[in-house]
Amino acid sequence: MIVSDSFVKSEKARHSDFSTSTDDRPLIVQFAASNAESLASAAALVAPHSSGCDLNCGCPQRWAMQEGYGACLIHKPELVAEMVRRTRAVVANPHYTISVKIRIHKDTRSTVSLCRQLEAAGVSFLTVHARTSEQRSEPVDLETLAAVVSAVDVPVVANGDIRSLEDAHRVQRITGVRGVMAARGLLANPAMFAGEDYTPLSCVEDWIKISLETGAHFTNFHHHLIYMLDKQLSRAERRYFNSLASVVGVTEYLREKYDLNL
Repeated sequence: MIVSDSFVKSEKARHSDFSTSTDDRPLIVQFAASNAESLASAAALVAPHSSGCDLNCGCPQRWAMQEGYGACLIHKPELVAEMVRRTRAVVANPHYTISVKIRIHKDTRSTVSLCRQLEAAGVSFLTVHARTSEQRSEPVDLETLAAVVSAVDVPVVANGDIRSLEDAHRVQRITGVRGVMAARGLLANPAMFAGEDYTPLSCVEDWIKISLETGAHFTNFHHHLIYMLDKQLSRAERRYFNSLASVVGVTEYLREKYDLNL
């Protein structure tokens, strides 16, 4: 989630927050924005280098909502619809997607009304995290999710509690969504949608090779491996692995422990 205002105003922020390559497609860039102008301007900057842009109306963190970002926007449907319209007008490519990710209201009717307004504004698809902004670990509201799917014609993507391929199929079967989105589940196991129960070592090897070839920042390189190997290392091993401070240290440890072909 990139803050659009800083992204537009600061070249340093652009270099810090966004990097990609021509092979990185499809790619959707998600922004936090509080007004139509900054979202449209940010989208125009990344449009030549991506497949779509997404407006985050789902982040429940206090700092984000205090700044007018994230989940607080679900209570401002006219503003969000204007953001979609303005961005659609600025990006000329008709195949470029403009999407919105939301959390739900406490009453289903308000959520359905918001989604219909966004569809009318020209949104390409909607992602619905079927919890309210106050909820954290409570079960997702599949009934409200199904109501949104029935109310709009644009594709709806489900988010929340997708921790396995079986979860994905179950939510699709119950709600009729066109796709699912996962965060923590895929961080822990990037092969989850391939049906793997935990990260296979071939995936670890792939990530290391991609990182080295593309010059990924060490923090990103290391943190992804920490997530991937969480279920495969003992507590003592995790403590040691998490303390490693260089690419060489990480790769040597993994080469010795797993006999990886690096």
